Order: sequence, then C-alpha cells, then structure tokens
Amino acid sequence: MAETAVSLAGQHLLPKFLEAVNMLKDLPNEVADFTDELENLQDFINGADKVAEAEEDDSRRDRIKKRVMRLREASFRMEDIIDEYMICEEKQPDDLGCVALPCEAVDFIKTLIHRIQIAYKIHEVKSIVCKERDGFKSVFPVEETPNKSRGNQHVTWDRLRMEPLYTEEDKVVGFDGPKDQLKDWLIKGKSELTVIAVVGMGGQGKTTLAKSVFDSKEVFRSFDCRAWITVSQSYTVEGLLGNILRKFGKGEMNVSTMDRLSLIDEVRDHLRHKRYVIFFDDVWDKNFWHEIEFALIDNKNGSRILITTRNEEVAQLCNISFIQVYKLEPLNEEESLRLFCKKAFQYGSDGCCPDELRDISLKIVRKCKGLPLAIVVISGLLSQKDKSALEWRLCTQNLSVALERNSEFSIAKILSLSYDDLPNNLKSCLLYFGMYPEDCEVKSNRLIRQWIAEGFIKLEEGKTLEEVAQQYFDKLILRNLVQVCSFTIDGKAKRCRVHDLLHEMILKKMKDTAFGLYIGDRNQSISGEIVRRLTIAAGSEELFGSIDGSFVRSIQIILNRNVSEHLLRRIPNKFMFLKVLDSASISFKYVPKNLGNLIYLKYLRFMGSSWTLPKSIGNLQNLETLDAKDADFSIVPKEISKLRKLRHLLVSRFASFEEVKDSLGGMTSLEVLHTLILDDNGVMIRELAKLNKLRDLRLDCLMK
Repeated sequence: MAETAVSLAGQHLLPKFLEAVNMLKDLPNEVADFTDELENLQDFINGADKVAEAEEDDSRRDRIKKRVMRLREASFRMEDIIDEYMICEEKQPDDLGCVALPCEAVDFIKTLIHRIQIAYKIHEVKSIVCKERDGFKSVFPVEETPNKSRGNQHVTWDRLRMEPLYTEEDKVVGFDGPKDQLKDWLIKGKSELTVIAVVGMGGQGKTTLAKSVFDSKEVFRSFDCRAWITVSQSYTVEGLLGNILRKFGKGEMNVSTMDRLSLIDEVRDHLRHKRYVIFFDDVWDKNFWHEIEFALIDNKNGSRILITTRNEEVAQLCNISFIQVYKLEPLNEEESLRLFCKKAFQYGSDGCCPDELRDISLKIVRKCKGLPLAIVVISGLLSQKDKSALEWRLCTQNLSVALERNSEFSIAKILSLSYDDLPNNLKSCLLYFGMYPEDCEVKSNRLIRQWIAEGFIKLEEGKTLEEVAQQYFDKLILRNLVQVCSFTIDGKAKRCRVHDLLHEMILKKMKDTAFGLYIGDRNQSISGEIVRRLTIAAGSEELFGSIDGSFVRSIQIILNRNVSEHLLRRIPNKFMFLKVLDSASISFKYVPKNLGNLIYLKYLRFMGSSWTLPKSIGNLQNLETLDAKDADFSIVPKEISKLRKLRHLLVSRFASFEEVKDSLGGMTSLEVLHTLILDDNGVMIRELAKLNKLRDLRLDCLMK
C-alpha cells in the first residue's frame, strides 16, 4: 500500500515539478513577452476608451466603460507582476556558490518559490486578458464603432471651429493690442518670407484673433493674394496644397489627381511674382513646416505665413531665418466681462448687464480665468436662462455639471483634444497634476521625481531620467497645457500649475481611467472603486477602511496632523505596494517604525520635528528619492548608506551625517545631495570624491 501511495504521488507530483522547472527556465522570456503584451493591452484600452466616448447611447456607453475598466484592472495586475518580478530578481544570487550558509539557502529556496508563483500569476493574468479582450471585441468592435460615430463628432467640432471664422471684427473683445502687433508683423518688416506663430492653449482665442486680422482691410490691401487654410490633426500634404490652389482661384485645375511634386510646382509658380499671405489655422504636427516649406517660395517681396497652434514646438521647428512668435495671454477681468456680457445679454439687453446680475457675472468671469472659450460657452449657456440672480446662481453652483450637460459646447471636450493628442507617457504626466489641489503651484523638480518613481519616464540613450523628464515637462509647457508660475535663475520653470478648467477635466479623466482619486470631501464615496493613486485632503476612518490597498501605488497626504498621523501608522501594513509616499504637507511627530515594509517605495517625502528616522529605512532598497529637507531630525542614521539606488538625498541643514560619514562613498547612485555639513578632518571630502554621479551638492557650515 505504501509503495502504491508513493507511486501515485510520484505520478501527480513529477509532472507538476517538471512544469515548474520549465516555467522557471522560461521566466525571463515570459516576462519580456508579458511586458510587450502590456503595451499592446494599453493601446487596446486607449482604443476602447474612444469607443466609449463616441457612443451616444448612455446605457451602452456605461456597459462599455465597465468592460474597459475590467481590462484596465488586468493591466494594473500586469504592471504589478512585472514589478514583483524585478524585485525578486534583485534578490536572486548570481550563482549557487553564494548560498553556502543555511540561512542563505533558505532565502534562495524562498526566492525560487516566489519566482514559480510569479510564473503562475503570469499565465493566470494572460488568460484573463485574452478572455476580456476577446469578449470586448465580440460585443464592441474597437475598429468599427469609433468610425461609425466619428461623423457626428465632426459635425459638432466643425460648428465649434466655424464660429470664430465668422465672428465680425467689431465683436472681437480683448484683442486690440495683439491685432495691432500681428498686423505690424504682417504688413511691415523685412522683405524676406517670415513665419508668424500665434501660440496659446485650447480655447484661448487663437482662431478668432487670427481671422479678425486676416479679414482686416489693412491685410487685404497689403497682399496680392491671401488664403486661409484650416489644418487640424488629420491633414495630408497633398490636401493642403490642393486647398491653397483652390483658394487662389485654381479650382479649374484637377488638383485631386496631382501628385505632391506637381502640386508643389503649381503653388510655387502661382506665388512666384506675388506678395502673398497664407494663414494655417490649428497646426498640431511639429513637422508641419518641413512638409510644406518647399511649396512656399521666398520671392523677397514681403510674403508672410501665419500659423496658429497649441504647441510652441511647431514654431520652434520652422526652419526659416525670420520667425515671430506671439504667445496669447488670457483676457483681463474687464475684457472678460465685456465678452461675457456681449454673449450672455445679446438678446434683449444689447450686451448690457443688468445691475442685479453684475456680481454673479463677475464671479462667473473670474472662474473662467480669462479663457475666451470658457467665457463664450458659459455665457452662451446662460443666455438661454431667465435673467434672474436666483436662476443664475443655481446654474453656477455646479458649473462643471452644467457644462457637461451642454455636451455640444463642452469645455472639457475641447480641452480633451489637447489631452488626446498626447503620447501615453505624457498623458500620465499631465494627469498627475490632478493629485494636487486646484490652483496649486507645484515645484517642477518635485513633479519630475514623482514621475520617475511612477515609471512614466522612459530612459533614452545618452540622457539621464531627469533630462528625459525635463523634456516631457517642456513639451507640456509648449503645448500650453502647463502654465509656468516662476522661473529659476537659469530660466527653467521653477513652479507650475494647470488652468482650473483643465484641472476639472483632469480629475474626470483620472476617475474614468482609474488613474487616481482626489479625496477632498469627507463624505466622498469610493466603495468598489479601483484606486491606483490617492490624494487624501479630507476623509474619515470609514473611508480609509473602504480602500483596497492592493491596487494603490501612490499616496499624497494633505490632512490635519491628527488624522494624518493615524493614517500614516496604517500605511506600511495596508498599502504595502506603494511607490510614492508624499506627506510633506503636514508636520508629523514621528515616522512609523515599520516604514521599511514598503519595499517597492521609490519616492519618500515628509516633514516633522523632534523625531528620528527608523532603522527599518535601510530596507527600502528601491528608494530613489528621500526628501526630508523640511523635517527637523538631528541625525541621518547609518542605515541610509544601505540604499544603493538612492539618487536624491535632501535633508535639513541641521541634520548630522556623523553616522554615515565613513560609508557615504558607498552610495554610488547619489546625484543630488542637500544639505551636507562637512567635518574638519577630511573624511567626508574623501567619501564625496567616490560619488562620481554626483551633479548637485549643497554644503553648509564648512569648517576649517
């Protein structure tokens, strides 16, 4: 009987054992394929999101969103498994000779078991992804549904784009100065071909301004021929050149059958002896100029090209000697109110605001922050309401809801155009502004370090992660999605923010995509929601208890001290997979001793007084940024020197490095070190010499 039992056990266990061995052998390749599959799934999710947005039936849209959320949850699990594998591999010794001691052998076996578990998780999640994706495609075809709905969408956007094209010049508000400047650049100046770029965020009035200049008598009289060409995102070079010829009266030519070279020749021939001006409206592609420049001959008689764009890179990449850039500024309060009144009271009051509505009108205008599109949309909405203070107050109590109901002219949809045009990594970087309060001016270096910790920044050859992240940051600024509030001495952005209306759109996108959640109301309900990132600005014990900590990868705390410290005690156990923990908005009395449980943590920022860092901080082997410059602790513990991946160490000028002065040189990943008090025996100077990646060092109290 015993032999039979052993034989049966062997028949069952041996195949399982061999399967596990093969899975371990193939695990690196499996993870590589798994990573590629994650990227494909994320692209599929982007397409599925567009299907949901294009769907007009509410119930069907909700069903699509639920299916997309299941796909998104699977993608989160894939990300987590990849992270788990990377950490597991770092624990794995290079060869079996390293496991001579019994304790090391036990650790080695544990790691093997962990790797087998990861392999099984990969197979399980792959099966789930395949099932969910196939199920989605069978019910909601990703390719067909958007194309079916896109026609209606174009009708809406065509109406939005046509309105500024047919605005009479005397109705344009707040553009007197910009109009005069643009006319001056167009009519006067050098004889060489000059490009003029009007740059501004979506809805800022670029098209309205440009069209008023284009239609002005001065411009009409100053050029032999002129053309207005709407470019948008889906242009072709052949289509643009054909439109130019048609605008110049060459409709009799069969331009639709001509190839690019023939079109270029025809355009050049027509413009050769003329002083011409061409306005290209709504340019998105930064390579636009390189594609059309050969057709635009420089005949040295004062010809001009004017471009409107949201992306300043479009202007920067114009390979031409003479270029002028005009950055459109928001309307001031007086101009905003004038525009608002012209639209809101265009029926019956001849653009005059009744006295009883003046205060509420000012409140609305201030909320729009000088953005013409916002003013036009809101005033257009209110022009259809009764002219009573009570009615308007009810409408404006929840302005964003009112705008969403008026979907045809929704500001959020207009701002979404700029968002949808971003690559996935830049989308994540922009959405991160939703982790901060509205109107918050965020330090750019803080954002950049958080983006890196989150994994948004992809390493490029010959560049540091910070350099790549700075490029991402600059792109968001150039696209007029991020506003710079202050600059460093060398001209870089120091603090930045996003427009309030863009912040509202970001919060909605965060929720729809499960990117993150900003808790600003203690009564806010989050039951059943997947939460990937969390900002806690208000809340209760019950609220925190309802959060599934296994999905959360980032927490920012901006509560009062009592609630924050209670929450902080729970974080190392409830949110064990955190990558980012930022609690520097409130001063703590202590840091939890079990902080070292957060082995995935890459970014840690906090402030406080009269405490010491726990010894368990040495367990944070993946920590890249420790920002405690606003924390008042006296000693940097020796365990810090164990953090071999630490690249940014920022501590108070009062913190002593006495315990780590002999091992500081072993922290070879350090790039930024603030603030170091040097000793008088040269030990730390010798240790600093070993930090060959150090690029930013701040010293204090240098002793002789």
